[in-house]
Amino acid sequence: MNNNLDWKKYLIVFLITTGLFLTAVYLSNYFGDKKIDQLKTIQDKIAIDILSSETQFSLLSELSCKNISDSVFSSELGELGNKLEWSQENLGATEEVSYLKKYYSLLQIKDYLLTKKISARCGTKSAFILYFYTTAENCTLCEDESLILSTLRSKYPELRVYSFDYSTDLSAVTSMLQIYKIKDTVLPALVIDDEVLSGFHSLEDLEARIKESFKLQEAKPSEANKK
Repeated sequence: MNNNLDWKKYLIVFLITTGLFLTAVYLSNYFGDKKIDQLKTIQDKIAIDILSSETQFSLLSELSCKNISDSVFSSELGELGNKLEWSQENLGATEEVSYLKKYYSLLQIKDYLLTKKISARCGTKSAFILYFYTTAENCTLCEDESLILSTLRSKYPELRVYSFDYSTDLSAVTSMLQIYKIKDTVLPALVIDDEVLSGFHSLEDLEARIKESFKLQEAKPSEANKK
């Protein structure tokens, strides 16, 4: 009698264990598939946005100076940056996310070159900062510098900040590092008005520099609240 009870008890335990295992496998595969689908959706959207931006750049480069305003320059960059940031935080450092990061870096460089080209042709002075950083593990102050740059960008709408990860395996980014002689031992690093600033710089210091270099106007309270 006891043997029959033990046999039934073991069978029930076995069935419950098997059920839990199969459920765990199913849920793992389900959420794994959803994660991949999310990444593919983001990748498709960014690819379309990049194609749209490249077409926009071609159009802008052909416009006369009187038809160009700051508001039409690469409006997709901010949205693309937000999508990339979301994918990095929620999907991790996957090969696909790295691929999107390279796309975004190229888009920033293209926008930077277009801005310089139009500034030279139209006699206007562009206001931008090139920012080079790396992972928090290798640069403890990079995150703090990023927050300061975000504050400045919100305060001065005309200021454009182009951010590049030093470790990005992209020849175009490598060329910029060589041009400005940026080393991983001096990160974070910034380029303001062709001057290279190595190491961490405070909000007060950077604000004084961009005011002197670019004569920028602060955003009105209503504009700042929208950001």
